[in-house]
Amino acid sequence: MTQVVPNGFLFVCYTLVGVCTGAAATTAMFIHNRPPPPGIEIDTPPPPGAAPPGFGARLPPPKAIATSPLASNPGPTPSSLPPPNPASPVNPAGLFEYGFPGPVADLAARQALISSFDRRTRNPHWVAEHITPASLAQRDGDRKNSTFLEDASIPEKFQAKLKDYFRSGYDRGHQVPAADCKWSQKAMDETFYLSNMCPQVGDGFNRDYWAHFEDFCRRLTVRYPSVRVVTGPLYLPKKDPADNKWYVKYEVIGSPPNVAVPTHFYKVIYAEEREGDPKGKVALGAFVLPNAVIPNDKPLSDFEVPLDAVERASGLEFANKLPVTRRKRLCAEMSCAMVIKDYAERQKAFAKK
Repeated sequence: MTQVVPNGFLFVCYTLVGVCTGAAATTAMFIHNRPPPPGIEIDTPPPPGAAPPGFGARLPPPKAIATSPLASNPGPTPSSLPPPNPASPVNPAGLFEYGFPGPVADLAARQALISSFDRRTRNPHWVAEHITPASLAQRDGDRKNSTFLEDASIPEKFQAKLKDYFRSGYDRGHQVPAADCKWSQKAMDETFYLSNMCPQVGDGFNRDYWAHFEDFCRRLTVRYPSVRVVTGPLYLPKKDPADNKWYVKYEVIGSPPNVAVPTHFYKVIYAEEREGDPKGKVALGAFVLPNAVIPNDKPLSDFEVPLDAVERASGLEFANKLPVTRRKRLCAEMSCAMVIKDYAERQKAFAKK
């Protein structure tokens, strides 16, 4: 799919120029050289290329999983609109007698995450999670007991399907990683809904750099007692050298085409110095990574961007209630550097199970 980009949106890509090109560093000059502490293991994805369980079938949620009433969101209603003007010859609001067109953001409140689903792209707008030292210390969940599931709380015609991913060349990429939810099997199971997935490049990204980035987020809990992370897809413009114009272009997988393939992914990190303290400082970090192979020696700081740039690109707001006086910059407080593990061997071991 290709769209011409309006001039007003060019600010975002110029702001994210290092991310769009996969090149320049942004604000690494303030980064300290203190390495992150050792710790918590990397999330291990399922073996690539394997047929999903129940391929082509609409799988119901396991009985152990009970979704929140938020999971089926009826969307906004026109009740807040002023009554029609009796002197007017037209009444556009009469349309609402037949239904409200939307857009509707399907909200789901699971045990370990809250998500907002984009019916147009069949991907989430955002998925929010909360990780703490206590949550990572508990090991009651095992991903070998979890199964990828279509999300029945989303209307059938808007769902991402297991068959969309089959032989697509893309991983079913968790937005909230299963490894963040080992404190409960039920919580881990709920990360396997396709409403928590986006198509991601496998080798060199989902199974490598992105997995190390997820591990970086977990390691933050060694320093911060409370870490909140919002993750989601982006569809950023790229300049076409043929006509020097900017276009948004992305692949759509499935037959018929159903699930959009994001060009980039963002994470917004809130590292809280004191959880629940209305006056406590919060170290904020915003990162945008291309959905592409990234060498493991690429500094994470190269993908740090201003929070405002992520908001403009996504159409979302992440900290409008957080006063500037409480904000710190995460990568100025600590080294935004990742620990690279031998992930390939763990992937082979998982494939044998």
